[in-house]
Amino acid sequence: MKDYTAVIEAALERYIPKGEYKEHKLIDSVAYSLGLKGKRVRPSLTLAFAELCGGSVEEALPFACAVEMVHTYSLIHDDLPCMDDDDYRRGKPSNHKVYGENTAVLAGDALQSMAYAAMLSDEAIAAAGADRAARAACVLAQKSGLLGMVGGQDIDLSIEHKSVGIDTVRLMEEKKTANLIEAACMMGCIAAGADDARVKAAERYAHGIGLAFQIVDDILDVTSTAEELGKPIGSDADNDKNTFMSLLGMDRCREYVDELTAEAVEALSAFDGDTTSLAEFAVKLANRKK
Repeated sequence: MKDYTAVIEAALERYIPKGEYKEHKLIDSVAYSLGLKGKRVRPSLTLAFAELCGGSVEEALPFACAVEMVHTYSLIHDDLPCMDDDDYRRGKPSNHKVYGENTAVLAGDALQSMAYAAMLSDEAIAAAGADRAARAACVLAQKSGLLGMVGGQDIDLSIEHKSVGIDTVRLMEEKKTANLIEAACMMGCIAAGADDARVKAAERYAHGIGLAFQIVDDILDVTSTAEELGKPIGSDADNDKNTFMSLLGMDRCREYVDELTAEAVEALSAFDGDTTSLAEFAVKLANRKK
């Protein structure tokens, strides 16, 4: 997959308000987390699927930025003491450690509304059209909302310190992790005007790599180091969390990652364009070390 990082980060920077504002601390807080150097997986997938479906980076860019804003808001809130209580994110202090819990909550709130402002802006409508912009925004709302990512976090909190089965953990991670990746891929297709069959195929691809991504995360939380990951390790065990690793063990987790990756690659057969790089990307995610 192309390295879209530079164009994504330049675009994200344009959404940060410039000038003198009374809300300068909140703006700084938003800019801090949005500017932390991550892999930019989700917005890159939005751009990749837009180009695969015959669209352009320019028409998909507002939607790519929107999914990264929602992802960033979820990380800020995820790190809060009332959630996962993590002090570091991407090798830097978590937002609430720098700006305080109150401002961190507001920064997450602001990023969520900024995402919809980006998708429904004049720029987005001029590039992709009002119908596509509205459909993409609806997909992101559904995948990140009550029965999507937020619902997954609620399930996560509700099963802490309880013994549950693998079906519950899978459902939690489908919602908490895979759903937002699904939205990213689907939005790229929608921005480019793809038909429903290709949008559904993008959703299947994303479901496969999204669950595989989380299982690898669970593995790395046990086998990696804080320096390699840029965040604390061992927190799942410390917090008595139900994870793929705690329920399935290392060997079955690796098998499951391979199965999901194969399903993702197979879903790409629905597209006419060259999907080699997206297939290779799925394999790379499955074998990542950080």
